[in-house]
Amino acid sequence: MQPGRRVIVSELSETPLDAIAKHMTLEVMPAPDPAKLAAHDVVVAIKSASVGWVDLLMTSGQYQHRPNPPYVPGLEYAGEIAWKGADVRGLSVGDAVLVDGFLAGPRSLGGYQAFGGFASYGVAPADSVMRVPGSLTMDQACNLLGNYETAFHCLVTRGKLAANETVLILGASGSTGLAAVQVAKIIGARVIATGRSAKKLAIVKEQGADEVLASPLRDPVKALTDGRGVDVVYDGVGGDASLEALRCVKFGARYLIVGWAATPFASAKPNTLPTNLLMMKGLDVLGCPTVISTVANPSIRPPRLAQVLRWAEEGKIRPYVSHVYPLEDFGEAMRAKWNGEVVGGCVLHP
Repeated sequence: MQPGRRVIVSELSETPLDAIAKHMTLEVMPAPDPAKLAAHDVVVAIKSASVGWVDLLMTSGQYQHRPNPPYVPGLEYAGEIAWKGADVRGLSVGDAVLVDGFLAGPRSLGGYQAFGGFASYGVAPADSVMRVPGSLTMDQACNLLGNYETAFHCLVTRGKLAANETVLILGASGSTGLAAVQVAKIIGARVIATGRSAKKLAIVKEQGADEVLASPLRDPVKALTDGRGVDVVYDGVGGDASLEALRCVKFGARYLIVGWAATPFASAKPNTLPTNLLMMKGLDVLGCPTVISTVANPSIRPPRLAQVLRWAEEGKIRPYVSHVYPLEDFGEAMRAKWNGEVVGGCVLHP
């Protein structure tokens, strides 16, 4: 293995943009030394690394898990096995694999937090490494688990979405929003997807949404549902969009809180929901923190992960990737994600 490169976050900043400008650098990465690795370790030569919303929030300490700088960002990545330890079974050098961000990388809780995807190499335990399913590309593979497991947890585990129900998906051009569109369609639901850009919404429509809408939402949604309103709302946006969506629901609907992309600094100025509307519409408001829920109850993950991998193997889900950059343009890639330019996935090529 030859030396490579990696991105380092030297310290946390007040905002992700400040981190990109002042505390993130590209440096030479020594090749991992097999003599210092465990017998169950795998070295992955990284080909594609996802640039996710959580990657941005982590640089400013805005995510619930705070990494310890200096660290390499990049929760999810895919590549080829460059080396494997003596105890590794079922994997071979050269295999195309993806790495589970729950078990390795900056969001993991064990001894592999330092090895993020914005690098030439990743070191991970063998149980976190799996073959790329189906015919997914490396770019698609590094955008699979986090996005589709989130969509599954929110829509299925928490939201109990059923066939023939109607779901309103806010921020449907985002990575988890677009995954939610595909998952909802597999379930057999009717999808009304929202966003701010006609160009982005055209892609969302191509990816399976039945209807796409820009603001204002209330009257068009009521017209599309014969005045009844939607059964479920998938809200990864927050802020004003949440207030608007609350007026689009039927009595007794389920309102799924997935995130707050429109208000990234909500920890300092919390979002609020009108309790009068929640009561008068008889809503079930459900917080859907996928990672926290899984840490609290690990038993919910195996069936979820198995289903996502099965759908990928069968070709029923294929992550959409709109932006691809070389590693040296990590700042441009992260700013594109922060500024909402990305549809679906954004990828770095180390």
